[in-house]
Amino acid sequence: MTEDLDAGAATRHKRSMAGARTTIDLDALLRGDRASLARAITLIESKRPDHRAAARQLLDAVMPRTGGAVRVGITGVPGVGKSTFIDALGSHLTAQGSKVAVLAVDPSSMRTGGSILGDKTRMARLAVDPNAFIRPSPSSGTLGGVAAKTRETMLLCEAAGFDVVLVETVGVGQSETAVADLTDFFLVLALPGAGDELQGIKKGVLELADMIAVNKADGDNLARAKAAAAEYRTALQILTPAQGAWHPPVLTVSALTGDGLDDLWRKVLDHRNRLAATSALAAKRRAQDAKWMWAQVNERLHARLAGDKAQQARIKRIEHAVAAGEMSPTAGADEIADILGL
Repeated sequence: MTEDLDAGAATRHKRSMAGARTTIDLDALLRGDRASLARAITLIESKRPDHRAAARQLLDAVMPRTGGAVRVGITGVPGVGKSTFIDALGSHLTAQGSKVAVLAVDPSSMRTGGSILGDKTRMARLAVDPNAFIRPSPSSGTLGGVAAKTRETMLLCEAAGFDVVLVETVGVGQSETAVADLTDFFLVLALPGAGDELQGIKKGVLELADMIAVNKADGDNLARAKAAAAEYRTALQILTPAQGAWHPPVLTVSALTGDGLDDLWRKVLDHRNRLAATSALAAKRRAQDAKWMWAQVNERLHARLAGDKAQQARIKRIEHAVAAGEMSPTAGADEIADILGL
């Protein structure tokens, strides 16, 4: 065991893993073994009650080894090239000696509820990079374009020694507040030629942005990308309230040529250093932890409602009564609260 974890905790953890019929080698996980990390993530994503208990013990065991990574959330309109950009940025960072974990949230299959798993094929370089780890996870209909267990997955990656965690969201079709509440830095990718694309990004997303990067700034697109960047700078001046000493920059980058990636990452680190220098980073993460706690409470309440067939039948009757105008929404909410014993 490492010096951060006592042997008794490790023994109890291994025993709990065996009870859950899941073998997680904690030593191997902390050494960065990819197979152990993948199994650990599968465990925390499981909805089985015995797996939940084992996952909680696993997270408690690794917590002393978490918190050191640079956490970056990345979003953008469809077609902006998020996966291609992450492949380029991640490869750029691993070439500089970083270990990069990518949590790529796939849209869930409507038929199976599972991940469509397209991101590994779109991140060809990172997929074979020994210093990178890509984990596609199904969004499973959760709000905010992030998977239900993204935060726990991020902690496991940090414990495994990854010093950069990039979270790719589904896109700006849903509220992206959730990813901003998970990461240190929120990056919005944009397309050249703002115009309609500017309209396609929600005002709230721009207000959350710590940076806007206009992607595909190469070849014939370069002039359009520069013009788009100017429009986004104007939009940020109008829409974004002052955030202390940090004013979200707007850059042009090319995932194809790599132009602009160095400048982009310098600004990400500058933002982190400014937060850390004033203890704002620790405060931000503590506030995020509190929000995630309530998200877990809401998830468990929903799971409790969905876990009993008799309750599901009653809830369906309440829902139909409200839809038919036979019951008010308030009365329906009271009925469901009664099921929960609230």
